[in-house]
Amino acid sequence: MLHPPTRSKADIRMLTRSALCAALIAICSWISIPAAVPFTMQTFAVFLTCELMGGKGLIPVVLYLLLGAAGIPVFSGFRGGIGTLLGPTGGYLMGFAGIAAVMQVWEKALKGRLLPLGMGLGLAICYAFGTAWFMTVCSRNGNPVGMAQALGWCVLPYIVPDLIKIVLAHLICRRVQAALGKDI
Repeated sequence: MLHPPTRSKADIRMLTRSALCAALIAICSWISIPAAVPFTMQTFAVFLTCELMGGKGLIPVVLYLLLGAAGIPVFSGFRGGIGTLLGPTGGYLMGFAGIAAVMQVWEKALKGRLLPLGMGLGLAICYAFGTAWFMTVCSRNGNPVGMAQALGWCVLPYIVPDLIKIVLAHLICRRVQAALGKDI
C-alpha cells in the first residue's frame, strides 16, 4: 500500500508563512497613492516579509509575483497579469525579488547583523533594475526617457519614503519577534 509523502511541521509552517507574507505584500500594494510609479506600501511589506522569514523571504516574494503574473489583481491599483510585469513599472515589481535575494544572502553571510543596510542595498538593486526596465519599455513605446528624467520620476521621490519603510519594517519585525519568539 502506497502512503502519501508526509510533510514535516516545519514544511507546513514555511508554506503557511510564505502564503501569509505573499498576502501581506498584496494587501500593502493596494495602499497606494497614484504617481508615475505609485507610492505604495509594497516595499514595506517586502522588507518586513524578508526579515520575518529569516533568510527565506524570496519564496513569498516570488509567490506574490507569480500570483500577479497569473492575473490575480495583487499589484497596485488592483492590477494583475503579465502585462503589468512587462509594462513600464514591471521592473520595480520584479526588483522585489532582488531585494529578497540580497536580504537572503545578507542574512546568511552576516547572521542578520546590520540588516537595514542589506535592505538598503537590495533597494538600490531594485531601483537600478526598475529604472533600466522603465527606460527600455518607454523607449520601445516611442517615448524615449533619459536617465535623469527616469530617476526624477521613478527614484528620487521614493528614496526618503522607502528609507522610512526600511526603519519601520525593521522595528516592527523586532517587536513581532520579541512577542512571538525569534522563529515565528
